[in-house]
Amino acid sequence: MSERFALQRPFNADSPTDNPAGIDAFRDVLFLAVFLFFWVTTSPFVDLAAQEAAGIAPMSSNIINQLAVLMLTGCLLVFAAHSPLKSMLFRPRVLLCALFGWYFVASAVAPHADEAVKKTALAVLTVANASIFLALPNSDKHFAKLLLIGCAIMLAFGYFGVIFLPMRAIHQTAEITEPMNAGMWRGQFTHKNVASAVMLVAVIFAMFIYSAGYRKGGVAVAVLAIIFLLHTGGKSSTAMLPATLVLAWMFERWTWTRIPIVFVGLGAFNLVALGAATSDTFVNFIKALGVDPTFTNRSDIWRIAFNAIAQSPIVGYGFQGFWQTTELANSPIHIETWAVRAFNGHSAYIDTLVTTGFPGLIVTLAFMLFVPFRAVNAAFAAGNNPALTRMFLRIWLYGLYGSCLESNFFQSGSPVWFSLLFSIFGLQMQASAELISASPVNARMVPNHA
Repeated sequence: MSERFALQRPFNADSPTDNPAGIDAFRDVLFLAVFLFFWVTTSPFVDLAAQEAAGIAPMSSNIINQLAVLMLTGCLLVFAAHSPLKSMLFRPRVLLCALFGWYFVASAVAPHADEAVKKTALAVLTVANASIFLALPNSDKHFAKLLLIGCAIMLAFGYFGVIFLPMRAIHQTAEITEPMNAGMWRGQFTHKNVASAVMLVAVIFAMFIYSAGYRKGGVAVAVLAIIFLLHTGGKSSTAMLPATLVLAWMFERWTWTRIPIVFVGLGAFNLVALGAATSDTFVNFIKALGVDPTFTNRSDIWRIAFNAIAQSPIVGYGFQGFWQTTELANSPIHIETWAVRAFNGHSAYIDTLVTTGFPGLIVTLAFMLFVPFRAVNAAFAAGNNPALTRMFLRIWLYGLYGSCLESNFFQSGSPVWFSLLFSIFGLQMQASAELISASPVNARMVPNHA
């Protein structure tokens, strides 16, 4: 007999003190609080020019941010402890324990062990929170409604900044590090690339919102997000929006394309990146394709990364413990290249290899590629709410390909990373759960196992 649990009653419904209305309100508020923590942030519209002058990294954390993480995590854990879906959370647990176990080992022996271990612990909390996040809505319709509200608030912040706070929502020439970005929209975020990626994900959200019945809201979010995306000047995200939709369509329609899209495509993309940084033959080949062989100066960063990998291929340099260190900034090569000042490796795959070595890359790829690949195949085969599976698939594919040029993996405050995470968990839930109500409004997710 299958064990069926409804999402609407995560707490003990038989308790005389049970308050379903209060529980539903708690879930809604918690969902939006988590969403806005990532999509609005605790410090929107930072003055980048002032931070650069003070020598503060744009992505630096602050006490408010840390307290918010702890408070949200506490609330989510309380919810998870009473949720009938708790058996489906934080899966696959053995693999995740192996992944973070190795991350802790690599961090403990790193030059900056204290900082690396703390960042690893924060990464664990983010992964756990993303898993619990999906259990908060009580149906697909409810999920779409909450996404619509969250996207509306996020876009309102972005456009408010552009119109009324342009000095803090649009890149300025006074920004010393990247004055070439002047005039490009960043909204409440710290960089145009973050804003452009967020808007791409918002368009994917909008398509699901539309399919769930909120047609006007879905169209409005899509139009506003696309307009904002075009003004960010984010070339990669602008190009990847149609590319992601096409790849997801092919993936769903033709099963024979799935392995080439996920494994062959990603392998080829990373091989080209490797060649761009190490081989003149590859550089000439990329030029012949009409593509910038430096990938917007990323190849300089990758050369430093490959040299570092050669020196410590097994344990790396500790989780997020290589870039922005005094050792790198003061190394002899700082005279030769600006790339020693890079905030990250601009490739999640290369960064994972640099910071956690080959064992870290292997377990990361197992979680990021193999687990969701198996899950999405099972989800489509089961026919369980294709619109929801399709949204998770699109975000997953964008996250995989976008991470070839940006360090998205395990960036604890990143809305793109959080979206990618809950999409991976979502695909697993779609593969092992079913909707037991024929009505989209009252649909409920239940485990589809004995």
